Amino acid sequence: MPNSALLTDLYQLTMLQAYCDQGMEDIAVFEFFVRKLPENRGYLVAAGLAQVLTYLEQLRFSAAEIDWLAGSGRFKPAMLDRLAALKFTGDVHAMPEGTVFFRDEPILRITAPLPEAQLIESRIINLLHFQTLVASKAARSVLIAPDKLLVDFGMRRAHGSEAALLAARASYLAGFTGSATVAAGMDFGIPLFGTMAHSFIQAHSCESQAFIRFAEANPDNVVFLIDTYDTEAGAQKVVDSAATLYAQGIKIKGVRLDSGDLAEHARKVRTILDRGGLNHATIFASGSIDEYELEQLLAQQAPIDGFGIGTHMDTSADAPYLDCAYKLQEYAGIPRRKRSEGKATWPGRKQVYRNYDNGLMCGDTVTVDNAPCPGQPLLQLVMQRGKTAPGQPMLIEAREYAASQLNSLPRPLRQLSHTPEYPVIVSAELQALTKIVDEQRIFKV
Repeated sequence: MPNSALLTDLYQLTMLQAYCDQGMEDIAVFEFFVRKLPENRGYLVAAGLAQVLTYLEQLRFSAAEIDWLAGSGRFKPAMLDRLAALKFTGDVHAMPEGTVFFRDEPILRITAPLPEAQLIESRIINLLHFQTLVASKAARSVLIAPDKLLVDFGMRRAHGSEAALLAARASYLAGFTGSATVAAGMDFGIPLFGTMAHSFIQAHSCESQAFIRFAEANPDNVVFLIDTYDTEAGAQKVVDSAATLYAQGIKIKGVRLDSGDLAEHARKVRTILDRGGLNHATIFASGSIDEYELEQLLAQQAPIDGFGIGTHMDTSADAPYLDCAYKLQEYAGIPRRKRSEGKATWPGRKQVYRNYDNGLMCGDTVTVDNAPCPGQPLLQLVMQRGKTAPGQPMLIEAREYAASQLNSLPRPLRQLSHTPEYPVIVSAELQALTKIVDEQRIFKV
């Protein structure tokens, strides 16, 4: 993963120049949160923290980067010396990956000297925003089809190689079964799934020959793509090939559909396979599927066992961005607050507490950190003095935690549309602090 210190916005560096000139090195507190949920989203799933912690631990300016900045003529020698020696020395509090969260709830808090906390803003938003976006999109399919095989098929239309890998990771965290992206298997240990392309069929003189040769080359993963020419005819050729393959000890695992009326084709193909003695063979479908299409196919009781979901998920097509922010909440021990119209923030260090009723989430409270409040605190210390806290969960553990979080969602919030707003309360303590800040009294934490 690219983690260059230059993966930032220019204004971060121009602000650092001013901070350096003025010796502004006091402790700052920044928080990352989402101002409002996208339309038809009842919740979000936090993801990307592991990459944030790696980025912060490795944050350094290389000699080549310092030379390039010097050559730009924008920055003073003292500033360049500061950058050459820079590393992240702060603390990070965050919601664990897989946590379900809602509007105005900080999911990450940075406490560090102002130049460090400022510089990292752009990359932190970049990492948290994308994986949270994809994990939240993937979770919708997981909740709609909890018993189906769900595979990330989106690499080819993801917005770059890093996006493809992180989308595979985020969707797996949210509950997908695996990915077709091979590097995701090596980098993250994600189970891999794949079949064949139409070009493999087209490259052969006949469809049956293509099936036989593919099976002989991949005897442990025999899943045939059968809609290159005629879907039902392709299914019959699979049946006709079964005896030849069985004689070689090769068992047909399943077939894939990638076009047309998937529900209708699946019914006809299921009949052909069952009639031919391939009752065990699964039907896997792909082709512009998202959670809305998935819901319709399930409602039609289409006999489909698994789905490849790609473009719509990896780009979060119906909600391609989050209204998220990383804002200064305290500097030099004094709470700070932005009051811009439509973008006002709550000041100070905060904690989020969650309450449950019969195992289901029933309401959150955002309050001043360390203020007494009933419920489960969600922000945890995950990095101290620039070092990741021991015991951080592996991806498989984060995936299990995400599943428990999604299982505790009230049913109305799981709907794909017309979702109600989950109750998030701003505590009396936080409202009082806001009033003090607005009245410009000095408030030392």
